[in-house]
Amino acid sequence: MSTGPVPLSVLDLVPIGSGSTAGAALADTLDLARRAEEFGYLRYWIAEHHLAPGVAGSQPALVIALVAGATSRIRVGSGAVQLGHQTALSVVEQFGLLDALHPGRIDLGLGRSGHRGAPRNGARPPAPRAAPRAARRIGPLLIPAPFDPSGLLDSPRFRLQQRLLALPGAQPPVYAEQVDDIRALVGGTYRSPEGLSAHAVPGEGADLQLWILGSSAGESARVAGERGLRFAANYHVSPGTVLETVAAYRAAFRPSAELDRPHVQVSADVVVAEDDATARELAAGYGPWVRSIRAGGGAVPYPTPEEAAREPWTAADRALVADRVDTRFVGSPERVAALLRELRDATGADELLVTTITHDHRHRVRSYELLAEVWAGQGS
Repeated sequence: MSTGPVPLSVLDLVPIGSGSTAGAALADTLDLARRAEEFGYLRYWIAEHHLAPGVAGSQPALVIALVAGATSRIRVGSGAVQLGHQTALSVVEQFGLLDALHPGRIDLGLGRSGHRGAPRNGARPPAPRAAPRAARRIGPLLIPAPFDPSGLLDSPRFRLQQRLLALPGAQPPVYAEQVDDIRALVGGTYRSPEGLSAHAVPGEGADLQLWILGSSAGESARVAGERGLRFAANYHVSPGTVLETVAAYRAAFRPSAELDRPHVQVSADVVVAEDDATARELAAGYGPWVRSIRAGGGAVPYPTPEEAAREPWTAADRALVADRVDTRFVGSPERVAALLRELRDATGADELLVTTITHDHRHRVRSYELLAEVWAGQGS
């Protein structure tokens, strides 16, 4: 279990606030990245989302290039590339270009998205369902009942996204093989089944730090562990499965040239303000925003607290988003830092990845600033 200081990093979705534009959201991202570097955050990662009216981070490699160019020290990377929509070579070439311009600062985070829902016979296999389990607490830390994503994966909009992101008739390769191909192309050891070599230029020899991201104790955790890679577990997306996810990674871990022991990062969604009441007000838009995602329509532009207060809510709405809303760390710097330490201790995390969305960019920057100050001051 990790009990000493752990570094904090930033996950940015490039959110678009209601009444704003994608251009303004990208400008805010560059400003936040510069400030995060000043505040002492270790990494600045860009998420990948598609067909979402409220998210501008649809092409991580392009945003990473902008962020790396606007900063000088902070590591910059993907959290995560949706690997099922790309080939191994395209990913290596993209991130090889980034490393060529910003050597030693680029993280390549790989996600399994895009592999589900694309079987060879054209019929989607049933999504794996977590065994029924009640919510529980580890001290003040809530581990909710696992969320069942099958309704979202069956939604017409999700199927449309999968269709638009893939060429007609294309099928993603086996995930583990795709990860192996990326490692081989970067390492200069790639050989085709016919015995032919391939050399990615740029890409081969790139000084990339490779991560696998996962939300369950399934293939991503196993692949990361068996290959001795760094692993990022998504408490902010799937809080009900984080303990099993981390345990599965550690159980599968085999030492590699990259790591001699497991290395775990855990994400959390937070809003920090000078006091608890202010933070709760700034966080008010989160419920409607998560509901828009889980209802299958894609993330809406992030609402103001006033807009959120006018949203109609039903018992079904509350149930749909409860696990996410109830596990968001909202409050004063001291309160949020204490909850992050509980998450660190429960998961044994070596790093924590923090994502914050508020309607007003100034409040988002201030949230990261306050958290960095108390985290450093307490030697967390």
